Amino acid sequence: MPIRTSLNVSLTPELEQFVQQRVSSGRYQTASEVVREGLRLLEQQERDREAAFAELKAKLQRGAAQAERGEVVDPDWVLKKIEKLAQQRRARRA
Repeated sequence: MPIRTSLNVSLTPELEQFVQQRVSSGRYQTASEVVREGLRLLEQQERDREAAFAELKAKLQRGAAQAERGEVVDPDWVLKKIEKLAQQRRARRA
């Protein structure tokens, strides 16, 4: 079993009520369990955010490298192509 330490925290009345409701529901036995679960969720959210940021950074770096090599598509060309495809689709439906 991991070593546990004690930490005092101050909660707003709303958060305190929320914690007490979770304990009263029977899902958690103590306020500490509720807080630990919340911290685990926060920790996972932070890991997910960091992973998403790293993925975005990698995509931006790939895009910058492609731009430096001249491998960039003109956005106006893409928009025109999409509009042409949409017109063809509308014409087939008519």
